[in-house]
Amino acid sequence: MDELLKLIKGYAPALATAVAGPLGGMAMSALASKLGVEAIPSAITEALADPAAVAKLQELELEYAKVDAADRDSARKAEVALATSEQVPLLNKSVTPILALVIVMAWGFIQYHLLTHVVPMEMREIIIRVLGTLDGSLVMVLSYYFGASHKH
Repeated sequence: MDELLKLIKGYAPALATAVAGPLGGMAMSALASKLGVEAIPSAITEALADPAAVAKLQELELEYAKVDAADRDSARKAEVALATSEQVPLLNKSVTPILALVIVMAWGFIQYHLLTHVVPMEMREIIIRVLGTLDGSLVMVLSYYFGASHKH
């Protein structure tokens, strides 16, 4: 499987991410179907020795990129429609920015608290867990408002 992932990553990095991810089985099936082979790593690896199969792999990569871009685009359009609609209540429009503000403020408060106080030993694990969750949430908030890099 590692050899297959390295091979796919060389030709189709986004598809390699899909194969290695939680929906890897579906991605492997789609890849095998496109190449006309059995959905096992060795058969796919053998098929990719053929330059025509590599071209099919790159076509599949392009299809995957189009689906991914369409998904992001529909989410953006839904957010714009929500924010600009006069029929949508103010509370519905405010949920996303309020949640973002709460996450940023909670992250800042915990950072400040950690720098100015000594955390008791019995509380360190829970503080680390909470801070880890907030770190991930903060990255999501910043990516949402300022964009994210999809380069690997």
